[in-house]
Amino acid sequence: MVPLLLVLLLALILFGAGFALEALWWIAVIVLVVWLLGFVVRPTASGGRRGRWYRW
Repeated sequence: MVPLLLVLLLALILFGAGFALEALWWIAVIVLVVWLLGFVVRPTASGGRRGRWYRW
């Protein structure tokens, strides 16, 4: 009975980690796309130069 519970607990942990890693991959892809779009859609600064789209 104990080995069965250990296997079920391990499967539950791995399923949870897999879901979390999948969600993190999607978040990373979205952040990368927004970051790349920031280089394309930069506002023009005073003097006609291309400004920075981020504040830091």
